[in-house]
Amino acid sequence: MPTLEVGTRALPFGNRAYIMGVVNVTPDSFSDGGEFFDADRAIAHGVELAQAGADILDIGGESTRPGAEPVSLEEELRRVIPVVEGLAQRTDAWLSVDTYKAEVARQAIAAGAHIINDISAMTFDVSMIEVIANHDVGVVLMHTRDRPQTMQDDLSEGDIVAEVIEHLADRLRVAQNAGIAPRRVLLDPGIGFGKSVAQNFRLIRELGRLRELGCPIVLGTSRKSLIGAVTGRAANDRLMGTAATVACGIFAGADIVRVHDVAELVDVVRVSEALCAMEDMTCALL
Repeated sequence: MPTLEVGTRALPFGNRAYIMGVVNVTPDSFSDGGEFFDADRAIAHGVELAQAGADILDIGGESTRPGAEPVSLEEELRRVIPVVEGLAQRTDAWLSVDTYKAEVARQAIAAGAHIINDISAMTFDVSMIEVIANHDVGVVLMHTRDRPQTMQDDLSEGDIVAEVIEHLADRLRVAQNAGIAPRRVLLDPGIGFGKSVAQNFRLIRELGRLRELGCPIVLGTSRKSLIGAVTGRAANDRLMGTAATVACGIFAGADIVRVHDVAELVDVVRVSEALCAMEDMTCALL
């Protein structure tokens, strides 16, 4: 896997997995909506996550849960930019901003963001391509079938892994044609975004197939409904189920795991790494 390089920073892949801690600055996220809606509380939470072991902080100002309504550009900027600025001053963690809006990305980069995490893989706002191409940042390209309001309407069966690979390969080509080097791109299969429970679990099991695209893989399963479908537990009571998906995801090839409960999952990540190292990091479950 290529090393992600942004400015003087470098994030090498292949020998360890990185933890991306979730900082939701929203009133309606599915598991912690409103808990850190105030900028000062969100900044303090981000600092706590970094101290607990998060390598990357992923800051989001718009819920993208199934059925979520979009927020205006002005409101998302109001929520996100002060948090990015505050965390840039108070932590050395990599800062990621979870947005599909090009203007939010542009202002977040100016405020100190190192990565833009776009659930649409730069399709909801095509101006995002130009923003990423013209700035020295990383970008997460994620697979989704549609916008949050309708993404669960069509859960057609078929080879979901092949579909995700084909879509991300196409978006990677678009990025390259725009001048975005592959070393700046990370790929996310989009667990929970327009997929059935069975499709989500298959994607986790066969995550290693995405590695043929040559980019590091981000896996976000934390507290999601696929865990509730198995355990029957509410979103804020899915820690152990999340831990299982994190461990299996690392075995299957995840380079970054996106989680809410950083302190509780650091040991899961470190032990999973150790087990993979015993097999020279060739643990893909294929």
